[in-house]
Amino acid sequence: MASIPKTLGDYVVLPVQLPQLPSLAHLPAATHFLYVRRNAPKIATADDERSLFLANVPVDGTEEHFRTLFASLVGPGRFESITFEEERRRAAKAKTDNSDDGSENDSDDDDSDDSESDFDGFDAVLPRQAATLADLQSRKRKREGGHNGKARRDDSHKAAAKQLRQQATLPTTWPRSLRRSGSTAVALFADAKSVDVVLKAVAKAHKSAQYPEWPSVEGASSLGAPWLAGHNRQAYPNRESLRESVDAFFVLFNQQEAAAADLARRLRNVPDEDGFVTVTRGTTGGGGRGAPARQQEAAAMRAKQLAKQERQRQDMTNFYRFQLRERKKEEQLDLQRKFQEDTKRVQAMKEKRGKFKPEA
Repeated sequence: MASIPKTLGDYVVLPVQLPQLPSLAHLPAATHFLYVRRNAPKIATADDERSLFLANVPVDGTEEHFRTLFASLVGPGRFESITFEEERRRAAKAKTDNSDDGSENDSDDDDSDDSESDFDGFDAVLPRQAATLADLQSRKRKREGGHNGKARRDDSHKAAAKQLRQQATLPTTWPRSLRRSGSTAVALFADAKSVDVVLKAVAKAHKSAQYPEWPSVEGASSLGAPWLAGHNRQAYPNRESLRESVDAFFVLFNQQEAAAADLARRLRNVPDEDGFVTVTRGTTGGGGRGAPARQQEAAAMRAKQLAKQERQRQDMTNFYRFQLRERKKEEQLDLQRKFQEDTKRVQAMKEKRGKFKPEA
């Protein structure tokens, strides 16, 4: 057997003996290589000193697997938690979406990550018009510099919508989800000293050539033939549960369609701050697709918007003291100019009257 390198670049190599399969008992046990280094992200956090970055995570790896693995290396009580690559991406995506929407992140929602994993790709089949109009409304609220309180749903509405989405999600067809091959994770330990202890334990395992075994977690379904057999069973769910999921999905679809139609009616013919009118599609009385907003209605709305801006400008005309002084000075100059003009006009009339000679 070729010698196993201790390091690979910045990483420390941690060989892990995979369990022997009954069908391959005549072959030597396979070895999986984990690559470990101190966590040093681009954006530093408070937990970097007590965390390790793991690369080439096994496809069936779970938190219980790594808890047992590190317990076999350094004893129990040092490993705290682990965050896999998929969870970090979902958290980053949710944070980006919340910042784009101008809403706060609900950090007290314990099962937010689970709900996001269940709904991956779910919104892609919901009404496209609803998503487009919702995005348009959120961008208009940002330009106005405020939040529409009516647009924010209360907690009970959120809970009902979340329950409906969960019910509309189709049952999974795999008894156990697997991770992407070669994925990464960040393992968090009790303190910075535990990280040093783990790295020393890996170096000690290389010297003794006694490598830890990949643990078998109780309650987790096996891979291989049992995993595929479970997939075949779950690929044909109960008709009743399937019908309930489909019914819930169409209820959610119809709700968003109705919300999109209501939002389209409210956004129709409403010009933005630049005077542009968003053209939205509606429905006529006959049920067909409606035409864009009529030109007369758009012109009336534009005139109304200009009148509103003129009133706002007039309200701000005499708001400051220097504006009052300037206005009074202009009025005084205007009175002086009119007085001079009247004086010249009277003088001209007097001269003209003095030269008047009546006919004999």
